[in-house]
Amino acid sequence: MGYTSNYLTCAGREIHYTEWGAQHGETVIAWHGLARTGRDMDEVAEHLSSRYRVICPDTIGRGLSEWSPDPVNEYQLSFYVRLATELVDQLDIDKFHWIGTSMGGAIGTLAAATTLRGRIRRLILNDNGPRLAEPALQRIRAYAGNPPTFQRVTELEQFLRKVYEPYGWLSDAQWRRMAETSARRLPDGRITTHYDPAMVQQFIHHPDDYDLWDAYDSLDIPVLCLRGEHSDLLLPETTDEMRRRGPRAVVVTIPGCGHAPALNVPDQLELVERFFTAAD
Repeated sequence: MGYTSNYLTCAGREIHYTEWGAQHGETVIAWHGLARTGRDMDEVAEHLSSRYRVICPDTIGRGLSEWSPDPVNEYQLSFYVRLATELVDQLDIDKFHWIGTSMGGAIGTLAAATTLRGRIRRLILNDNGPRLAEPALQRIRAYAGNPPTFQRVTELEQFLRKVYEPYGWLSDAQWRRMAETSARRLPDGRITTHYDPAMVQQFIHHPDDYDLWDAYDSLDIPVLCLRGEHSDLLLPETTDEMRRRGPRAVVVTIPGCGHAPALNVPDQLELVERFFTAAD
């Protein structure tokens, strides 16, 4: 696949990102969800790379990015926005589109309302909104804060297939790639997930981090919200409100999945591309 693996120091932390379509001038930032990595964006990045430069970061504490030595203060949206701002500044990217899954959408919302206001041209929120359902947040905290361990990568794959079943259809090759890009070995040789479990301290020390109505209401850019049909995190009453308030998001329900659409099948990829190219 046509990407390169890269590292930059942002806010004093080493951040890993993949880059697709480096020859293009127009840019898309594609940001992953809470306990995931930038490699979740491979399909959408590859699809868009025929027209756009696509940057897919690993958030601090995830994937190949550095783990925070100060989790209480750095595992929170405002610090993630700082990382994003320094990343695009160092890459000399002035204006760009943003697509974010779950946490990545929240980072994009807050960034577009603050340090990247006027630079984010269009924003896609993949199963994310300015209010999230508390029972779903508790479910996510439960599995993300206590990652299991396995003897084999194939056992990790079976675990991921169960936990991320709401993503909808993935090919066997895509599940295998998810397992391989989600795995790290512990000192005893066992396999666990490729993130710092301390990142869930965000919900303890910053319990209102995902209450983003003020930021959302301040936006004056086009916003597309993709809601998984069976999502328990982004509820229909929230998307109804998103249609009425602030930037008046366009909301599209993605059938056959919950939280969150995997952005890996033609219908979803074409939705994303049409929304971004409408700005050209």
